[in-house]
Amino acid sequence: MHYRVFDLFKAIACNLIVLHHLAFYGPMADLAWPVMPDVFGWLASEARIAVHAFLAMGGFLAARSLSMRNTAANAPLGAIGRRFIKLTPPFMAAMLIAVAASALAAQWMTHESISAMPSLGQLLAHAFLLHGVLGYESVSAGAWYVAIDFQLFVMMTVILYLSARPGIPSWIAPAVVAACTAASLMVFNLDSSWDAWGPYFFGSYGLGALAWWASERAPTPLRATAMAGTILLLGGLALEEEFRSRIAVALGTALLLIPACRGLIRIPGQDSRFVRFFGRVSYAVFLVHFPVCLVVNAAFTRFAPALPEVQAVGVLLAWVASIVAGAAFHRWIEQPLAAVTEPSRRTADSSTQAAN
Repeated sequence: MHYRVFDLFKAIACNLIVLHHLAFYGPMADLAWPVMPDVFGWLASEARIAVHAFLAMGGFLAARSLSMRNTAANAPLGAIGRRFIKLTPPFMAAMLIAVAASALAAQWMTHESISAMPSLGQLLAHAFLLHGVLGYESVSAGAWYVAIDFQLFVMMTVILYLSARPGIPSWIAPAVVAACTAASLMVFNLDSSWDAWGPYFFGSYGLGALAWWASERAPTPLRATAMAGTILLLGGLALEEEFRSRIAVALGTALLLIPACRGLIRIPGQDSRFVRFFGRVSYAVFLVHFPVCLVVNAAFTRFAPALPEVQAVGVLLAWVASIVAGAAFHRWIEQPLAAVTEPSRRTADSSTQAAN
């Protein structure tokens, strides 16, 4: 089943992240700031928290895919392998584009947002999604998220695998996820030294996972109410301990997913063609927008006058170009890579099932 509300949330979050990076990195936004100082200020400081909407949605979808047909219990290694194969090829293609974009941008401007030519070790760390934990600088803004997403998926798979042993009641899995969510929200997420590791972000991810159990098609009303109450309780306690806008976004996303996915509410615009488009290309836009923005920044620095209005046009151009580039990346790179890797994913599933 496809939930249209996910497309809407992806459209909003994806565009906010692109605009955040445009406002936070690069000289164009610095020069264009006087045109809309309040807007640029908010985008530079607050829009980044939209990524926690992605984390909550990721937790929802992970719990759903791993729970259906008992995937986590029957083929945990296959599920992890599929996730890795799905994420890594387009991610590495985008990282190579980022390396080329940095080299081009360096010809036109000198700026801290331009990455140095990566070493072989740095590229290998990215290929295995270990760049953050090994202390390597990211080749592109947002690269950390892909590595964290994989860590979180592995954590969720292990939790559900251990919670689905024969004789264990079905309510144990969401209970363990809730406990891990509480630990993240009340301990790990309060310590920034953990921000390269999954436990720091599991609070947002776990709230989304609990939203899946609350919105599942055939839960009893008592179970659905208990799950929704657990989400509200965990989020509320975390915000009472220390208000964090990122956790508030994850909490709000999780709570909205429950009635929206149960068909109790419809959010305006969730069925529009524009929203469906972003549902398809949001990951591709997320991967390639930063190198696109970097090149546009460099071009406007080198060739355009340093007037606020002109540089503001550059910001808008970079935003549109990021979406166009993301659509092209999805069509010509992401989809073909998925077609090539699909046989490998099926082989991994078959091997794992045979081992079990």
